[in-house]
Amino acid sequence: HLQAIASTEGVDGVFFGPADLAASMGLLGRTADQRVQDAIAQGIKTVRGAAKAAGVLSTDPAVARKYLALGARFVAVGVDTTLLVRAANDLRAAFKDAAVVSQPSVPDK
Repeated sequence: HLQAIASTEGVDGVFFGPADLAASMGLLGRTADQRVQDAIAQGIKTVRGAAKAAGVLSTDPAVARKYLALGARFVAVGVDTTLLVRAANDLRAAFKDAAVVSQPSVPDK
C-alpha cells in the first residue's frame, strides 16, 4: 500500500522503521537481512517517485549514509535509549576517578 500512502494528498513524507518493517516481514530483530534492506531501498524509490520525502531510522551512521545515498531525504541516527545510555556512560567515565573517598572523622581525645 506504499504507493497509495505516498500518493495521498497531505502526506509530505514516509518514515521507515527498519525494526518494525523487519517484524512485519516475519524477520523480528533482523534489520540487516537483505530482504529488509531491499524493501527499504524499494520503499525509498517508491516514495521519491511520488515526489515525497523518504526517511529512515538507523542506529549505525554508515547504514544511515547508505540510506541517504539511496535517496532518503532524512535519517534519524540513533534511538533515545541508546543515546541516553551512551551519555550516562560518558558521564560515569568522566567522574570515575574524580570521587574523593572520605575517611570517617575521629574526634580528638
